Amino acid sequence: MIVCIAEKPSVARDIAEVLGAKTRKDGYIEGNGYQVTWTFGHLCGLLEPHEYAPEWKSWALSNLPMIPLRFGIKVMNDSGIQKQFKVIESLMANADELINCGDAGQEGELIQRWVMQKAMCKCPVKRLWISSLTEEAIREGFSKLKDQSEFQSLYEAGLSRAIGDWLLGMNATRLYTLKYGKNRQVLSIGRVQTPTLALIVNRQLEIENFKPEAYWELKTIYRNTVFSASKGRFNSVEEGTNFLDTVRTADFVVTDITTKKGNESAPRLFDLTSLQVECNKKYGFSADETLKLIQSLYEKKVTTYPRVDTTYLTDDLYPKIPDILKGIKEYDALTKPLLAGKLPKTKKVFDNSKVTDHHAIIPTGINPTALSDPEKKVFDLIARRFIANFYPECKISTTTVLGEVSDIEFKVNGKQILDPGWRVVFAKVVADDKDDEEEEEWTLPIFVKGENGPHEPTLAEKWTSPPKAFTEATLLRAMETAGKLVDNDELRDALKENGIGRPSTRAAIIETLFKRDYVRKEKKNLIATVTGVDLIQVIQEDLLKSAELTGLWEKKLRQVERGQYAAKDFLDELKAMVTEIVFNVKSDNRRPGDAVVTASLAVKPSLEGSKCPKCGKGTMLKGNTAFGCSEWKNGCDYRVPME
Repeated sequence: MIVCIAEKPSVARDIAEVLGAKTRKDGYIEGNGYQVTWTFGHLCGLLEPHEYAPEWKSWALSNLPMIPLRFGIKVMNDSGIQKQFKVIESLMANADELINCGDAGQEGELIQRWVMQKAMCKCPVKRLWISSLTEEAIREGFSKLKDQSEFQSLYEAGLSRAIGDWLLGMNATRLYTLKYGKNRQVLSIGRVQTPTLALIVNRQLEIENFKPEAYWELKTIYRNTVFSASKGRFNSVEEGTNFLDTVRTADFVVTDITTKKGNESAPRLFDLTSLQVECNKKYGFSADETLKLIQSLYEKKVTTYPRVDTTYLTDDLYPKIPDILKGIKEYDALTKPLLAGKLPKTKKVFDNSKVTDHHAIIPTGINPTALSDPEKKVFDLIARRFIANFYPECKISTTTVLGEVSDIEFKVNGKQILDPGWRVVFAKVVADDKDDEEEEEWTLPIFVKGENGPHEPTLAEKWTSPPKAFTEATLLRAMETAGKLVDNDELRDALKENGIGRPSTRAAIIETLFKRDYVRKEKKNLIATVTGVDLIQVIQEDLLKSAELTGLWEKKLRQVERGQYAAKDFLDELKAMVTEIVFNVKSDNRRPGDAVVTASLAVKPSLEGSKCPKCGKGTMLKGNTAFGCSEWKNGCDYRVPME
């Protein structure tokens, strides 16, 4: 008997239908030589601290750091989970072959592997790897089953992530709660959660500490067109007024006109993050809401696998594109012109080198029915963007007109759409997003070089603006690029390697910040609460709150996934880091509730390795923020802050 284990009951039913398994049993479906069973959520997880050592049950600084010699797993303590696990265990014990049909990603691989390990699976294991749940995709996947060993690196990356999160979360949460928690308040620390909170807090502090400064802009209106002085801003009203007085008495003269024609490509296909960003901007959906909606569309077989971080398709999908376009019948008016000829194949859409496990999110070609209103909105975004990428480029003309008044130069730019190309796909979509920052497009009047005439100059007082508070859309982009705000798609792709969190986990991280009352929402803006600000200010360790450093860990985890970095090396680094953090915090002399400590004593690097002046036994070790005695475990609390 061949046993298939899927990620959830609904997926198991889809697979059983394709395999011809019709007989429903308690916890599985049987037939045609197959038994199809399922997990739901995390059936297994890492052991709790007290399950490694009884003394770790109590929260005490003396127990930290908690670093098990070997990590273990357990079946979760839930009656439904325990019952389903026994079904799986029984089926595996009698199986001739097992097919892992889990979610085709890092977390899915880890969930299924843990279940197999706990059930002591002994039979050969194959892996089903598919990007959609259509009957065609499932059949094709079963015809190309892979050996489990091909996904060992994926499993090791998932395991390293889970252990790393346990090591840092368990130790740092207890450490900071015991050291700084007021009134026994738990201070939750996480490997991705804390640097994400730090992004929000730091932005908020920038806004609160921002001091507006006045500046003046000189503009003039000539032929109902607003020209701006090329000099830019004036830092004093006197300087601006002098220029204003100079241009009042002379005519405006057009000195130069340049026109450049160019092309604009359609917006890239969606990965999960860009879909979450677009849904937040257009419809106000949270990252978590969008993830649930796209997961539902995937399970309804109308869109492909959602937890992806690429905006490209593989070459082998190109022959399938016409059938996908034909399948989404609601968009016939847009797809018929494409299907009348040969579809273009460009590197902006098809690039094998930019796809690892799964391609961008696209329709499957199954016409959607019975969708909720939010699901319709998400599907419409995906479908239109998919269709647009096979339309011609939009042809534009950009015109720059220069003018002069009394040797002072003025300039205006205008943009004209010559051929809308892919823009017709979005022509009937109402753009009601007030946060859309695309430049307004307008056509300039026809100017002639040398023409001149009266104009209306003005000097306007303006004030510098603080940075904008994060929305979920901008926070997702910042997480994707480790805090660097980047608009350019190519540069953003390069920074994705160092993003914090994974596309599939970022929504959950943001939700965790809400649940723990570290962040609240005001309209679309994310505002750090007093608790959230206090937590970030009490943390002195950059290792815990730096988006860039966390991004480097993410990069190493991706390298583990590709077999380019040893999981053991990653975990050894993390263990050393946790040990250092525990030492530094234990040595901190601040009282609970104290504000950020400012170092008052400059210390030369030569202090490192010197004898401790307090106990005379230990040597001074260098931490991130201070030098401390090596005998800290034996009670010596001597510590010298670094400047």
